[in-house]
Amino acid sequence: MKNILIAPGAFKNSLSAQVAAEAMAHGLRRCGLEAALHLLPIADGGNGTLDAFLAAGGEQVVLQVDDPLGRKVPSAYGLLPDGKTAVIEMALASGLELLKSDEMNALEASTYGTGQLMQAALERGARRFIVGMGGSATVDGGAGCMQALGVRLLDKNGDDLVRGGGALAYLHTVDTSLVDQRWHECEIVIATDVENPALGLEGAAAVFGPQKGASPADVITLENALSHYFSVIEQQLGKDVKRVSGGGAAGAFAAGLMAFLDGKIESGIDLLLAHNHFEDHLKDADLVITGEGQMDSQTIYGKGPIGVARLAKKYGVPTVAIVGGLNVDDEILHMAGIAAVLPIVNKPMLLEEAIANAAELVEMAALRLGYLLQLNE
Repeated sequence: MKNILIAPGAFKNSLSAQVAAEAMAHGLRRCGLEAALHLLPIADGGNGTLDAFLAAGGEQVVLQVDDPLGRKVPSAYGLLPDGKTAVIEMALASGLELLKSDEMNALEASTYGTGQLMQAALERGARRFIVGMGGSATVDGGAGCMQALGVRLLDKNGDDLVRGGGALAYLHTVDTSLVDQRWHECEIVIATDVENPALGLEGAAAVFGPQKGASPADVITLENALSHYFSVIEQQLGKDVKRVSGGGAAGAFAAGLMAFLDGKIESGIDLLLAHNHFEDHLKDADLVITGEGQMDSQTIYGKGPIGVARLAKKYGVPTVAIVGGLNVDDEILHMAGIAAVLPIVNKPMLLEEAIANAAELVEMAALRLGYLLQLNE
């Protein structure tokens, strides 16, 4: 082993992608493995997207925005070195991790803060926006974001709707007259690997609502509200996004970006790998190490580690994954391009204990991997 690429994603609720990569590197160095280690943390539109894009250069711009429930919180967006491309990680303004477990409220949570990030980036000169969809606390179809950009969503009395997905059932008129005309000059790239549509049994409310605190009754309310919202949009703006694949990402935020700003979906992991010139690194690599907190059936549908493994396979480079938990057959992962998976848990323990000690556990897993790699030397 001469060159090893270390390219994990974030371990949710415990380690950023950068910290996970550093822990893996520490473990490999401890075992005495003679190899050059190249740290290339990844993200697929979810946690860590901003950091991953800025790893190759750029500026992080910090500002105060409204969290999903309207409280002021510090957040940030990224401005890439071209000065025209902004990276928006919606979870940093409208994400679940900004809420305590007893604060989740899918009916009232709003993407307004993400819109504030986008408008601030527009003011700085950005004209291309990469908007990462993962980790949202919202099921509002992007309505809050659009309100922050100047769209007026009015009820039958001409009053502005309150924020949140539940209020969309009362939408009567969409008024875009106050929206900054510079948005017509912009390219909106929706970074997601979700294939769910906005509506239906596989839609935003039904599939993702319960993860955001929605009760069975709330799911029905949200489904009906989103259906009404997107029907009004179709009638008044001429944009039908109700069944578009991927439109259900981030509580149908993706569909909202398509309808109002002509957003286009692209694979989040493919965007990042291209941005960081991952293929150039693969040409001299002997092994790729990736990973994430929970490797499950969703992983094989284009999430970060699989995107890494598929690209590595193109160059004949094997990929090993170090993961917090494994809830999918190894054979399925192997067929998807991952040669082997090493879970980090080395004894019976509670999830809370694993999260608290994740860095040490990842390092020890990498140490064991390093010893294995030296067996034939």
